[in-house]
Amino acid sequence: MISQEVLKEALKKNKLKSEVYGDLEYLRFTDDFKDIPRGTVLLKDTILWGYPHIGRIFQLSTGIREQFEGPFWVEEKVDGYNVRVFMHNGEVYALTRGGYVCAFTTDRVKDFVNLEVFEKYPDLVLCMEVAGPENPYVEESPPYIKEDIAFFLFDIMQKNQKSFLPYREKLRIIEEFNLPSVERYGLYTPEQVEDLKNLLKRLNEEKREGVVLKEDSERDKRVKYITSYANLNDIRITSLNMLGLPADYYTNRLLRLVLFLEEEGLKGDEELQKELGKAFLDGLFEACRMAREEGKVYRVFRCRFRSREKALVFLEQIKHASTHIQVNMLSLEKEGDFWVLEFEKVFLNMTGLLGYLLKGGSLID
Repeated sequence: MISQEVLKEALKKNKLKSEVYGDLEYLRFTDDFKDIPRGTVLLKDTILWGYPHIGRIFQLSTGIREQFEGPFWVEEKVDGYNVRVFMHNGEVYALTRGGYVCAFTTDRVKDFVNLEVFEKYPDLVLCMEVAGPENPYVEESPPYIKEDIAFFLFDIMQKNQKSFLPYREKLRIIEEFNLPSVERYGLYTPEQVEDLKNLLKRLNEEKREGVVLKEDSERDKRVKYITSYANLNDIRITSLNMLGLPADYYTNRLLRLVLFLEEEGLKGDEELQKELGKAFLDGLFEACRMAREEGKVYRVFRCRFRSREKALVFLEQIKHASTHIQVNMLSLEKEGDFWVLEFEKVFLNMTGLLGYLLKGGSLID
């Protein structure tokens, strides 16, 4: 448990906030604090620990030997957003990485997850990635999801415990309840670097994000590795709103890309260099067009809800998620079995700067 002294200190430093979702009242850690990860949630008698940070390796040939002492499991890293699904007082909820109960994900979880798992194991917390072209957070999605969203389980935690269930126990529960899971590529040894490189080349060609590597040991060491496609695509997608992200978002991805090319002997790949330039410039040109012709830089999102009420709750949630983004509802209409919400996110910093510059404004740099 977390001591009262730590809780009082966290509240005083605004690291712990009170939240309400329907009848559920909870406390949420807004940032890492001491040894408590961001997104940790406190209910009356329960702690739902935040999902821990996982390190990233930039080169396979040296990174594998440095990080792992023995065999490790390899799983797909799905391009989506991280949630923790749990049951409390007979209701199932989905928490975002930051610890918010997400009305959208909570509304849709029963469409994808066999909730009988919580009847048999009420203390489980399912760590899942939600991805697809109709999600409300991430602009890109895996190419194999053509519509709506999908859930992918990658870890299982337990209430009041920081650690994960052992890997083979996770596999047993996935099989028992036919839970949707990330793709698993098997057990590798540190000597199989070339085999892993070949796997990553295939995933890169298939436009997948990368892999997470999990040591088959008690210490459960984990690292992730991202494909060159994903690094380029991140830049391509986000350059429309370049001012909305810190500079190291781009420098990190450039460094990952360069180290990948250096390791694979592809330094002279002119086609990839052109792709990198286009990744930056195409989004910026589109942002300029939007600012000039429409007076705003934005993206449109579309989400399917089972409940109209949940759609309206979610809209209020996302409107208050950032002071740098303005959310405007475009429509909420019934389509078949779903309520379909369409909304736009207007990127205020990019809109303001481009509007100023396109009208002839000056900057001191």
